Amino acid sequence: MTRILGTETEFGVAVKNSAMPDPVSNAIFIVNSHPAQEPVLWDYSNENPLLDARGYEIEGERERPGPEYNRLLNKPLNNGGRLYVDGAHPEYATPECSDARMLVQYEKAGEQIIAQALHQANLRLQPQEGFSIYKNNTDGKGNSYGYHENYWVSRHVPFDTLIAQMTPFLITRQIFAGAGKVGAENRTDPARYQISQRADFFETWVDLNTMMKRPIINTRDEPHCDARGRRFHVIVGDANMSEVSTYLKTGTTALVLDMIEAGVFVKGVEIDNPIQEIKQISRDLTLRQTVRLSSGARWRALDIQRAYLEAAQTHYSRETDPQTHEMLSRWQDVLEILADDPMRLSDALDWVIKKRFIESYMERKGCSWQDPRVAMLDLQYHDMDPDKGLYFVIQRRGQVKRLISDEEVHRAQSLPPESTRAYFRGHCLSQFAKQVHMVSWTSVVFRCDTGMKRVPLMDPLRGTRALVGPVLEQSSTVEALLGHIGAPVSTASG
Repeated sequence: MTRILGTETEFGVAVKNSAMPDPVSNAIFIVNSHPAQEPVLWDYSNENPLLDARGYEIEGERERPGPEYNRLLNKPLNNGGRLYVDGAHPEYATPECSDARMLVQYEKAGEQIIAQALHQANLRLQPQEGFSIYKNNTDGKGNSYGYHENYWVSRHVPFDTLIAQMTPFLITRQIFAGAGKVGAENRTDPARYQISQRADFFETWVDLNTMMKRPIINTRDEPHCDARGRRFHVIVGDANMSEVSTYLKTGTTALVLDMIEAGVFVKGVEIDNPIQEIKQISRDLTLRQTVRLSSGARWRALDIQRAYLEAAQTHYSRETDPQTHEMLSRWQDVLEILADDPMRLSDALDWVIKKRFIESYMERKGCSWQDPRVAMLDLQYHDMDPDKGLYFVIQRRGQVKRLISDEEVHRAQSLPPESTRAYFRGHCLSQFAKQVHMVSWTSVVFRCDTGMKRVPLMDPLRGTRALVGPVLEQSSTVEALLGHIGAPVSTASG
């Protein structure tokens, strides 16, 4: 199974004695501290976040920064991804990936990239100043920031079908994809500890917003591809540190979307009150409480996940792809262990790893969940400084399962995936750095003697190493490349 997928991570920033006037300036300073290549503009011409998948466009202004501000906001990366400023946060978008394991590799590379930017930023500050950066979803003061997943889906699938089929799955997958959270926010019911960081912040079922009245199903219709596909934009997930959680979260979602495209639906699992139940599931650390279904029946989150798993096992029973079988096997194993005792996964799933660590600390120090030191541990688990982040400390002790080697993560910081259009984008940025004027997910614009030339990249599965690798190797100049690729090249405005 091949499905294009990628993630976007907004990082939280804490500031110590900064002279910067506002959070946006801080984010710009951090992003521009990354030792990126030649400055390249981001091409916004093919982007419109105001389109709604339900068939209309809302009022609003599209983002169209001028050239100088554009360069401050954006750092296109040689690995095919993007480091940029979104609102008041530094954000990293992975390049397009073709499977969940690859996605874990490039998301972990993004952690290293933001850590490099953090280190360089702090070197430029006064000794009494400093930044800390966190890969989490809340500042503990009522503010949440996003982690978004993106999946290529055929437009032949009605959006109403995606809503109906994906809602029960997305609400319940937090039992293995939650990042763990001390306390509660957003005027929700009290909790000492819960499974998901994001659950408290969802206030409606279906909508276009991502910052206010956050929906479980986001309707943004900004495909970044040709007319055959849509980008299913998932904002309901947590930002994970655990490689296993990220892998399961994205891999199982891709499998369910694949089934939906094939017309294989899981029936009888519709949840009566999604907004209420996403929060209840997050608070159920035993995983034994039930949620009310539209039929009036009461099922556990585990039961709903098993229904999707069993449908997938039937659908893929004749599948020979080893990655699909590995994902199904891991999904089944994790659900079985969660049903027996979630704490047996204290080396694999974020919410369990963090819970085990905090409870061990509380026992040693004789403190409670309300102790400020416990809230600090919750935050420090996600610290991107490899010397301070608790997850990295636990990882160095060999107490968490790894799927990706350090060498793979290092390689993914500078080399793009070979199986998607990110290969062409990334290699153009490294090979022809001085002549790349603008890039986006869907094009590369070159600065040539005869003017600006745009190479479209509307198909995410073209521009791969197999298709363009030999051509890139044979092209010593942009002009030679354009002559070789045989693709439609148009004149672009600067």
